[in-house]
Amino acid sequence: MAPLTWDQVGERLYETGVDHGVLYLPDAAGVYNTGFAWNGLTTVTESPSGAEASPQYADNIKYLNMISAEEFGATIEAFTYPEEFGQCDGTDLPSPGVAVGQQGRKMFGLSFRTQVGNDVEGAEFGYKLHLLYGCQAAPSEKAYATINDSPEAISFSWDVTSTPVPVTDRKPTSLIVVDSTVADATDLQALEDLLYGKAATEAALPMPDAVIALFAGP
Repeated sequence: MAPLTWDQVGERLYETGVDHGVLYLPDAAGVYNTGFAWNGLTTVTESPSGAEASPQYADNIKYLNMISAEEFGATIEAFTYPEEFGQCDGTDLPSPGVAVGQQGRKMFGLSFRTQVGNDVEGAEFGYKLHLLYGCQAAPSEKAYATINDSPEAISFSWDVTSTPVPVTDRKPTSLIVVDSTVADATDLQALEDLLYGKAATEAALPMPDAVIALFAGP
């Protein structure tokens, strides 16, 4: 076997940026079959929690560690958001231009893209698709400030919790990530056609089993 080496040309990878945000709303059966482009997305912070060790003792020694369930959360920041996100943010629209707050909050799905770079091709080396399921947005602060000599656009922010969805032969999950630098290009294009829609089909977020099957090969 060859010895380990570090920092070889083309292997100095990094991840940056966020774009191609899409909001997905589920139907009554929980299928995310309607997608809307999310313009102005600035930051998505993935924040898993849980998976904490609970040590168990026996025979006067540390016998084992029991690990608690892991949960997925996130923070979304943006300059704006799709009108359809209002129903996920506790807003009801009884008529165009009229919004009633403090209403129920609908569950949603989200996809976005981050760039993968390396030392040879820069940030254009590839990208990762992040697919989020079972998300719910908590009430968030909105700060409206006067315009001055250093104007800034208002940035909206939402804390997001999630309810995992089923995955065959695996634990339920709220997150799938697909890496374009590794995944099959044809399968990746098929996934993007689903996520972003085509001339004859609406954008939709396939469930984890469908994503896994798409890349499983013949």
